[in-house]
Amino acid sequence: MIQRKFSSATRISSLVNQGQSRNAVLLFHQLQKSEYKITEFILSAILKACGRLAAIEEGKQAHCMIWKHGFHADSILMTSLLDMYCKSTCIEEARHVFDEMPERDVVATNSMISGLCRYHLTSDAINLFHSMPERDVGSWNSLISGLGHNSEGRRAFSFFAKMRGEGVEVDLMTMVSVLSVCADLAALANGKQVHGLVINHGFELYLPVGNAIVDMYGKSGCMEDACLCFKNMPFKNVVSWTSLIVGYGKHGMGKEALNAFGRMKTEGILPNKITFLGTLYACSHAGLVQEGWRNFNTMVHVYSITPTMEHYTCMVDLIARAGCLNEANKFIERMPIKPDAKLLTAFFSSCCSHMNVELARGVGQKLLELEPEEAGAYMLLSNFYGLVGDLEGVANVRRLMLDKGIRKEKACTWIEINRRIHSFESGDKTHPAIKEIYKYLENLIEKMKSSGYVPNTSMVMQNVNEHKKEEILLGHSEKLAIGFGLISTPPWSRITIVKNLRVCVDCHVVTGLISKIEGREIVARDSSRFHHFKDGVCSCGNHW
Repeated sequence: MIQRKFSSATRISSLVNQGQSRNAVLLFHQLQKSEYKITEFILSAILKACGRLAAIEEGKQAHCMIWKHGFHADSILMTSLLDMYCKSTCIEEARHVFDEMPERDVVATNSMISGLCRYHLTSDAINLFHSMPERDVGSWNSLISGLGHNSEGRRAFSFFAKMRGEGVEVDLMTMVSVLSVCADLAALANGKQVHGLVINHGFELYLPVGNAIVDMYGKSGCMEDACLCFKNMPFKNVVSWTSLIVGYGKHGMGKEALNAFGRMKTEGILPNKITFLGTLYACSHAGLVQEGWRNFNTMVHVYSITPTMEHYTCMVDLIARAGCLNEANKFIERMPIKPDAKLLTAFFSSCCSHMNVELARGVGQKLLELEPEEAGAYMLLSNFYGLVGDLEGVANVRRLMLDKGIRKEKACTWIEINRRIHSFESGDKTHPAIKEIYKYLENLIEKMKSSGYVPNTSMVMQNVNEHKKEEILLGHSEKLAIGFGLISTPPWSRITIVKNLRVCVDCHVVTGLISKIEGREIVARDSSRFHHFKDGVCSCGNHW
């Protein structure tokens, strides 16, 4: 009998470790109906399975058994219970378990910090971190990683700096998390510094770290360095190749992305759904329609991968960008799933770009119906009405936003200077160098005007005169960030900026002219892709 009990418990644990959590839960149900004694070992394994499955009912049953059998004093088991609730969208239950634990050790507190960050409660996570009587490297990693996942990269990097300042020894998880933060911020100087730490600690041979380095350089505008690091990796997996392909796609290097995809298959690495998403994105931003269709069909018919909404969105974007709006519309109608807001937004943008007023009106209204509380849909529709000169349409959309209390997301652009991140909002007046920035930009604009530049004020919706509209354009966040970069860096150096939204048409034109007048290479990463400006020309070929 003892041997049978031991075998069942071991089998449950093995099933969980093999990724067969559902079978482990089914076996657990069988044990409950038999005379087998439930042990801490079995409950710990089942809680792990429930966390992976987000199987909250079974998890609560295990919670009851912990109390029934008197296991609630077992800190390891209670930490497993806490982790299960965190992974099962039950943060309040997790907090309750944490608060009632007789002893809250470092491991349990680290798990609670991760859980709070998972539910965007970063202030609570920071407060809990500060309240810890002692911390280990896992404490720092939990907070840094959690802040990074919540798009709070600057705060994450500040905690990394404090971690090093306190002499805490970094590990692999630290390096991967901080490299990811640098990638999101496009903080190249900081990223290179972290890369140096990786080499000093001998971590460069570890696959997750190598993948994070390739991703960091790609997202920081340096595909040359990304390619070099990728080439020097002793081992590569599907994540490595996907990071390279996605990087190429973000830089508009569609053919290079497809070549990498071909080499990946030649080396026997099976692509997954994210790899195909990267190839489709690359095709979309390089205008490779036939190649995009070929890859989509290969994914479905050769690799038997069911397309997700993201794949369908890439295909709609690919077809519509090429001007085949009716074909894109038919593709949407044939989809086995209903389009979401991101897909409709991609289609709507192309309808506006190609000035198909009839389709744009219809898609815009569908967007409002789908996301009646989201500012993005209203702003897209408002901008479209402004583009076609329908001022009454603009007024109606703005009135709707006012009535619903909806505010548009503020445009924000940041730039890294001397390993410090400087951020600018549109119309910003708070930066210490703001007067110098505006003065420099005003002089540049005058030079541009003398060469034929005319400010594109069509997208400025405020009811003000033309001069005021030009002032508003001058204060766009990307212009301010570039202006700060021009006055803060050597005349031969490259400037890299990152914007949270899509770069506007006027800023795109102005950035190109600045690159020619100043003889600077300017790299701009917006919400869609990278733009490399050099000698007045952008790498996107106005295809964004």
